[in-house]
Amino acid sequence: MHEIYAADLQALAGRGRLRALRGRAGIDFASNDYLGLAESAELRQAAVDALARGVPIGSGGSRLLRGNHPEHEALERDAAAYFGAESALYFGGGYVANFAIFSTLPQRGDLVVHDELIHASVHEGVRRGRAEFVAVPHNNIDAFEAAIVRWRAAGGKGRPWLSVESLYSMDGDSPNLAELFAVADRHDAMVVIDEAHATGVLGPEGRGLAAPFEGRDNVITLHTCGKALGTVGGFILAPKIIRDFLVNRSRPFIFATAPSPLIAAVTRAALEISRNPERRQRLARLVQFAGSELHRRCNVEPSGSHILPVIVGADQPTVALAASLQRKGFDVRAIRPPTVPEGTARLRIALTLNVDKPIVADLFAALAEDLRAAA
Repeated sequence: MHEIYAADLQALAGRGRLRALRGRAGIDFASNDYLGLAESAELRQAAVDALARGVPIGSGGSRLLRGNHPEHEALERDAAAYFGAESALYFGGGYVANFAIFSTLPQRGDLVVHDELIHASVHEGVRRGRAEFVAVPHNNIDAFEAAIVRWRAAGGKGRPWLSVESLYSMDGDSPNLAELFAVADRHDAMVVIDEAHATGVLGPEGRGLAAPFEGRDNVITLHTCGKALGTVGGFILAPKIIRDFLVNRSRPFIFATAPSPLIAAVTRAALEISRNPERRQRLARLVQFAGSELHRRCNVEPSGSHILPVIVGADQPTVALAASLQRKGFDVRAIRPPTVPEGTARLRIALTLNVDKPIVADLFAALAEDLRAAA
């Protein structure tokens, strides 16, 4: 009765795309723990302090039943104040928060225009939602406007929704947000910005690249906690009316067990830590050094961010390069379709404060050697 699954897995293996869970091994160039907080003494102490004052580990139910805890509400107040939004709503993960936005908020007759490289959670959300949706070429702001114009010409009467990431997780690049908001203003559009990989790292006080636009009536941002903040969960930052609508209409919120109050308490501490610029400044210096080393040793143009893709192209050579680096003690992973477009399999090198400049130099020396051997 399992033949269909076995055949599918065998086909994946034949294309070099079979995935399996692996334990941690080697120096961290694979995680999203950009500020090195996930295993930090500061967050450990925050957890100890929260337990000592009686904060529970589990919530016991959904937020609309008995699962709502003062720590959830305190975290949402802190997050709204920190990011500069009218309100915040805390979810158990960034994926479910993104899914909640797009499966709940755009209404029948609306149009969602999203970057073709937007996260899978957005794709799943729009498929479950009521609005029409269309993908446009990556970081092409003119294409967003053209899609709206075509839709209006064909009789579209609702509201446009524009969806981008502020920093793309597999390419390490960013859209021109000022130009995107100019399009939104011309067409009375809502803008949804996924700040997952910028939160805590980029923008003023680590508030993300959309910080200059936060608090506007037509802005919704997503900030995840499981990357630079070192915990787990995700915030939707939005006008209060949007928050209230999600609480009443979003099935991923209504029917989910509330996130751990303990994790909410620790995340409050992570937000406070992220106000201190020291970690961001150290990471920025590491990014500059790594970009220079990648270009000098490997002749690869850096992204300019803490996400450094090395695009190989075909799946099997990418897997082989990753395996070689792993044998040398560097935890670098191969990223293959469908996570990235066909023909763009890559090594995704993530820079975190879990490494330093000598280790980064060693990584790129090893990569340069492997690239020469593969040529």
